[in-house]
Formats: sequence, structure tokens, C-alpha cells
Amino acid sequence: QVQLVESGGGSVQAGGSLRLSCVASGYSSYGYFMAWFRQASGKEREGVAGIRIDGGRSTGLYYGDSVKGRVTISRDNAKNILYLQMNSLKPEDTAMYFCALTPRALWDSTWRGTENYAYWGQGTQVTVSS
Repeated sequence: QVQLVESGGGSVQAGGSLRLSCVASGYSSYGYFMAWFRQASGKEREGVAGIRIDGGRSTGLYYGDSVKGRVTISRDNAKNILYLQMNSLKPEDTAMYFCALTPRALWDSTWRGTENYAYWGQGTQVTVSS
């Protein structure tokens, strides 16, 4: 059974940083795609960043327009942990952040679609105050 467990959220002031983690268990494959999404109150779930893994290596990194240049997605394959380093946080980054995984190979035109992911974590809350 695939399980994704996020952690690392919290409350920070604008301009601060956070690193989110997502521990993945129950899934083993040389090819898959993982991503971070966020959902603010009253808004649709939005793709933050995605990473395509092929043959155990990262073969593609993708970022949402609203966070590009401020966040970095990475993966520790040995530990099965997905990270999201977020810097220069803004109040508009306040949201519940979710980790997602799919066995499919996604690309720039498809990674933002929530319907493309088979597995989701429960989320971790990020609150940025001004």
C-alpha cells in the first residue's frame, strides 16, 4: 500500500524559509513522477513543483509560475524522501501543501493536472504572515 506522509509545515513570517518533506513508502519503481501541490482556502489545488524520475535519476524538474525562483524540489532516492525548499515566502504562499505520486511519466503540459496522480498525502499546513 502506497503511503505519502508530509511534514515540515509551520508558521513563518514573510521572507522566511521552510523545507517540506514527503516520505514515500510502499512504492518501488525506477520510473515515476512526484509533485508538490498546494490548496489555499476557497481555491483550487495548484501545482507547485514536480520531478520526473526515470531509471532512478531525475530527468525533469518543473515549477509553477507563482513560485519559480523561490522553491526547489529534490528527491533523496536512498531515503525515499521528496523535499520542497521554499525561500522568500509570501503571505500568498499560505496553503495546505500536498505530496503526490504517479507511476506515469508526466511532462510540462501534464504535471499540473491533479487527475494524473494516483496517490496523495494528507498535507501539511504552511502559514506565512506579513
